[in-house]
Amino acid sequence: MSDPKVSDCSDCTEPYTADAEAEMEALVRGICFKTGPPRTVGVEVEWLVHELREPRLPVPPARLRAAYAALRALPVRSAITVEPGGQLELSSPPAASLMECIDSLSADLTAVRTLLREAGLGLSGFGQDPWRPPERLLREPRYDAMERYLDRAGPEGRAMMCTSASVQICLDAGYEEPGPLGHARRWWLAHQLGAVLVGAFANSPMARGRYTGWRSTRQSLWAALDPGRSSAPPLGGPPRNAWARHVLDAPVMCVRAEDGPWHVPEGLSFREWTRSATPPSRADLDYHLTTLFPPVRPRGHLELRMIDAQPGEDGWIVPVAVTTALFDDPEAAETAYRTTKPLAERAGAAVPPGSPLWLAAARDGLADPALHEAAVVCFAAAAEALPRLGASAEVRSAVADFTDRYVTRGRCPADDLLDHVEHRHGQEPSIHGEDHRDHGKDIST
Repeated sequence: MSDPKVSDCSDCTEPYTADAEAEMEALVRGICFKTGPPRTVGVEVEWLVHELREPRLPVPPARLRAAYAALRALPVRSAITVEPGGQLELSSPPAASLMECIDSLSADLTAVRTLLREAGLGLSGFGQDPWRPPERLLREPRYDAMERYLDRAGPEGRAMMCTSASVQICLDAGYEEPGPLGHARRWWLAHQLGAVLVGAFANSPMARGRYTGWRSTRQSLWAALDPGRSSAPPLGGPPRNAWARHVLDAPVMCVRAEDGPWHVPEGLSFREWTRSATPPSRADLDYHLTTLFPPVRPRGHLELRMIDAQPGEDGWIVPVAVTTALFDDPEAAETAYRTTKPLAERAGAAVPPGSPLWLAAARDGLADPALHEAAVVCFAAAAEALPRLGASAEVRSAVADFTDRYVTRGRCPADDLLDHVEHRHGQEPSIHGEDHRDHGKDIST
C-alpha cells in the first residue's frame, strides 16, 4: 500500500516523533474523557428546511444560501451551521443546568424561525426526509471527499449526509471511578440506554415517499455504513483504551490538501498511517476524530448521537430532558442502569448501531416488548427526577404528554406519520405498533 499524500495545510505542520503510533494512541486516551462531576449539558438540534407553501418541494439552493447568510447575522448564543444537504443545525453553548440549556436554545430557535418564515421557509423535525432524495448543497473539499469515501459502501452515506437530522445531547463524562474501568459505568449506560432512546424517539419511517420498513430509517443508515467509522468500540474493557484503539484502527476518510481535491485513500487505517514514512500530525489526528460517527462519541464529554429529530417546534425538548435526567440525577441513573442491564445480555458482544438490540429499536421502535418495558420504567424515573433538576412545569408536562401518547402505548413518533398515511390510503392504522405494512409501498400522495 502506498503512503498517503502529505497534507500541506498550514495547521497540519506540527512535528511528530519517531514513535507516532504510541504518541497518537496516548493522546487519544488522555483527551477522550474529562473527569469531574456532571455539571453542564448541551444540545445540537438539526432540522430539515422546507418551503412553507409545500414542504415536499426542494428549496432552491440560492434561496437557502441567502437565508443562511441572514441567519448568521442574528444575535444568538447558539452556533448556527449547515449540513451537507442544507439541513440547519443549532448547537447550544454548554449550560450549567437543564433549564438554562432549554431556555437558551428555545429563544434562538424562535429568532431563527421568525427570519426563515419571512423568507417563506420552515423547519421540519424528521430523522430522515420523508419525501426528497439526497442532494448536496455544500460543495467543499471535506464533503466532496466524504461523498467519494462513503459511495464505496453504497447509497446510505449520501442519505446520511444530505437527508438526515437528529437531536444530539452532550453530557459530561462524569467521575472517573477507581480502577482500570474508569468511566465504564456512564459509558456503558450511554450505549445500553441508547437503544431505548432510539426506540422511544424513532421518527423516520419514510424515504422518497415510501415506507422503508424501519421506524428509524436514520439509524438503519448508520448501521449500514462502514462499521470502522459508525460503530462503537467493544464495551467490556476500559473505555479509554478501547476508544483509543478504535480511533487508530479506523480507516482514514481523507487527507487534507491546501489546493485541489483532498486525497481519499483506500484501505488505510490511521494506525497504518502513523507507521508510514510520512506519519500524520496532531492536526491530522484532530481532523480524523471529526470523521468518526459512533452513536456515542467521547469528546471530553459524551455526545449522544442516536436520537432522531423530533416533530413539532418543541419536540426536541423531551429527549433532552429525559436523557439528562437519566444521566445526571443519581437516583434516575441507577434505575436506568438496572433497567437496561438485561438488555445488554440480548445485545451480546455485538456493538451499536449494528447490534441486534439496536436494529430492533430502529426497526420496531417501542413495539419491541423488552424495549417498551424498559422505556416505561426509564421515563417514569426521568419524570420523578425532573423536579430535582429544576425542570419547569412546561417541561415536565411535555415529558408527561409524550409518555402518555407514545411510551405507555408502545408507540413512537414514527407511528403517527405512518398512521396518517395509512388513513389516506383507506387502511386501518396500527395502534400498538404491529407491523402489517408492505415495505416499499408508495405513500407519496
